[in-house]
Amino acid sequence: MTNLAIFAAGCFWGIEEKFLSQPGVLNTEVGYIGGVTKNPNYQDVCTGNTEHAEAVRVKFDSQAISYESLLKLFYEIHDPTTLNRQGPDIGTQYRSEIFCLDEEQYLIADTFKRNLNNDKFNGNIVTSISMAGTFWIAEEYHQKYIRKKKIQKYKKLSKFLGIHLFL
Repeated sequence: MTNLAIFAAGCFWGIEEKFLSQPGVLNTEVGYIGGVTKNPNYQDVCTGNTEHAEAVRVKFDSQAISYESLLKLFYEIHDPTTLNRQGPDIGTQYRSEIFCLDEEQYLIADTFKRNLNNDKFNGNIVTSISMAGTFWIAEEYHQKYIRKKKIQKYKKLSKFLGIHLFL
């Protein structure tokens, strides 16, 4: 059964790659969610004035990977205790937030967060949990960005070496 989940955890490039690398994840799209501007673009979101978060929409096979497993990965791949910041990226667009697509996801995410907060983070998790609004797909050059950069790197290397590398 195919389902969707949406997560914001800092810059969407690395987060997308982590989710995309998981068995059971069928596809990902990066985009913007949680803001007030219609049809935002990257430059708009970077100002911090649109209130959008950079996010990843994950399409997954729920028989191969559970929503709970995606939540676990989400909390492992970023610091959920820093407000509006991940590493060098600072601003509300880099916030930690789970955007739920239905009540079931909301209840699962809320329970997961409360348990994790009590067991491991001593109440310091700042991750928000919200019902999802419109997910605006980011510009094409942002999609699968890390994979594109790796391919470009290999193509440059093969041209430099004068050989063909099979990708």
